[in-house]
Amino acid sequence: MTNVDLWFDPKCPWAWNASRWLLEVERVRPVTARFHVMSLWLLNRDRDGLEAWYAEWLRDTLGPVRVLVAAAERYGEPVLRDLYTAVGTRIHHDREPIGPALYKGALDALGLDQALAGAADEDTYDEALRRSHHAGLDPVGEDLGTPAIHVGDTAFFGPVVSPVPRGEAAGRLFDGVLAVAATPGFAELKRARNGSPRVD
Repeated sequence: MTNVDLWFDPKCPWAWNASRWLLEVERVRPVTARFHVMSLWLLNRDRDGLEAWYAEWLRDTLGPVRVLVAAAERYGEPVLRDLYTAVGTRIHHDREPIGPALYKGALDALGLDQALAGAADEDTYDEALRRSHHAGLDPVGEDLGTPAIHVGDTAFFGPVVSPVPRGEAAGRLFDGVLAVAATPGFAELKRARNGSPRVD
């Protein structure tokens, strides 16, 4: 069994698709997906020249991240697998506004302490967030965000994929991505995106 570690920001639709892809991969390959938190707000907070629409999009990203980190600190990182699904479903499929009601609904659905929703407005867990963020992104390199994936000593950004591959198609993508990312000296393979991500 191979562990595949994904670092995600819960608001990022590309990370959401990558996470759903990895859950598909688990069905067709001997892998276990493990989930960890990073923050697009933290990644971009000191960057100059952000486009106005992106700066606005980032505005409400820190709250969900803090709630997830608080839950991981209380219950252990394995709780992130189901809590990310609960939070992400509300964000990406149900289109719920990001805020206390979303956090409490996701926590309650898993029988977790709803008081953790209050972490969204506190800096109590920010040091734990920074540790998780850097553990995921530092091995990948500068100017890259989420999804960030580690498989053993191989770390990379991506895949950025839409729609989510299912079944054996998900497995073939995993095989190919891992083969490319594990090649010594390999740095980049990219083409233009075709529209917004589909999270069907």
